[in-house]
Amino acid sequence: MPFDRPLLPALIDRAEADIESRLPGTDAKLRRSNLNVLARVQAGGQHGLYGYLDWIAAQVLPDTAESELLDRHASIWLTTARIPAAYAVGQAVVTGASGTVIPAGAVFQRADGAEYATDAEATVAGGTATIALTAVDAGQSGNAAAATTLSLATPISGLTATATVTAGALTGGADTESDEALRARLLARIRQAPHGGAAFDYVTWALEVAGVTRAWVSPGELGAGTVTVRFVRDDDASMIPDAAEVAAVQAYIDERRPVTAAVTVAAPIADALNFTLQLTPDTTACRAAVEAELRDLIRREAEPGGTILLSHIREAISLAADETDHVLTVPAANVTHATGHMAVFGVITWA
Repeated sequence: MPFDRPLLPALIDRAEADIESRLPGTDAKLRRSNLNVLARVQAGGQHGLYGYLDWIAAQVLPDTAESELLDRHASIWLTTARIPAAYAVGQAVVTGASGTVIPAGAVFQRADGAEYATDAEATVAGGTATIALTAVDAGQSGNAAAATTLSLATPISGLTATATVTAGALTGGADTESDEALRARLLARIRQAPHGGAAFDYVTWALEVAGVTRAWVSPGELGAGTVTVRFVRDDDASMIPDAAEVAAVQAYIDERRPVTAAVTVAAPIADALNFTLQLTPDTTACRAAVEAELRDLIRREAEPGGTILLSHIREAISLAADETDHVLTVPAANVTHATGHMAVFGVITWA
């Protein structure tokens, strides 16, 4: 049976009883008596030790360990322990006088203060130059959409003060792996020992790349001996990875895959899942709660080639805070996706 940790009042009662049993005729329960103080001090010390033992018991198991000890468990089991933050990279276009040189390390700033440095020297030709940039600080906040305007931190003679992020955007930035994500990878590794190319090995490898939150593998999809890996980055502005992010996962898996496997890493094709429903009560708060539940449902259940069950959609709506009734007209049946396609949250039309 599980150990029942005694509470502080019980420890005080126990200490008082122990003192009285060994000193007949005394009353350790008298307030402010020396014996009462002694009992409480002893009980307090025992309570602290019980608390420490509770903490130790949580740390020896990876599913309950706190951050520092979780890192220790991960360093034993995983080839890649906590995944560090990654830097956003991309390109931007600057204008200026032909022949103007933009040195390596020149810093550009976004409106919110995020900084990017040029990777290499570039020279303006024909009035423009394309510069390669890397975020100064690692993390998801370094990602920037196409057409974002950046400003020179220090003016360069002959160069306009701003740059514009190209269509490829600044991508690849990711925060340090969270405790929850690391714990999930660690438990998967303990439960599924590496097999040098089993289906779950490819998922494990994909999840070891910074920013990847979910991955799926489809053996034989492109023929005998082939393996197709798809993944998403749920914490980015768009969870569907771009070409550079796909290439990064492809390169990482290529270093680890069996030499006989033909591995193709691909981004899932997003299919927007739209909803039309009538809500009771139809309030702003209730609408927001329903949207949050539907987004959570898609994140939990969407996968390439998968099916979103109509019953689960209705259940998610019913779980929303304050919702008492609803009429869902779109979708009207289970939503099944073709190979490589997966559901992403679309729009809600409130009837």
